Amino acid sequence: MRFEEFHAGQVLKLGPIRVEQSDIIAFAKAYDPQWFHTDPERARLSRWQGIIASGWHTCAIAMRLICEGPLRESDSIGSPGIAYLKWPAPVRPGDELRLEAEVLEARPSSKGHVGVLRWRWRMLNQEDVTVLELEATSLFELARTAERAT
Repeated sequence: MRFEEFHAGQVLKLGPIRVEQSDIIAFAKAYDPQWFHTDPERARLSRWQGIIASGWHTCAIAMRLICEGPLRESDSIGSPGIAYLKWPAPVRPGDELRLEAEVLEARPSSKGHVGVLRWRWRMLNQEDVTVLELEATSLFELARTAERAT
């Protein structure tokens, strides 16, 4: 999407994407090798009653959906960060996740060279349980957008 296509109040719905146990384990072994992400038997006997995805894996899934959706072929130039990040419920093997991205603000920067997009992402599973919530700021190149218009 072009920056000009975003507006406050807009809700983008993305997904679903299915999470497999093999994906959970592979991600965790590479990036978050805690036993409740990598050892199905030990996780089954724990408070989690089964393996759960790393929160960082959940974030990566959300980012994939955003990149395949509104950021695909956009003039996005990165992000200065997030205001908050929450994992209210775990992601489990077989979950079907979808993302709702609500635009809170879309404005040019104070100097007018960069588009500033603040949005809230909420990932839900097939039972409508929220498994991820965050508020991010994304930046967009405005110069290239202007060049395309001419």
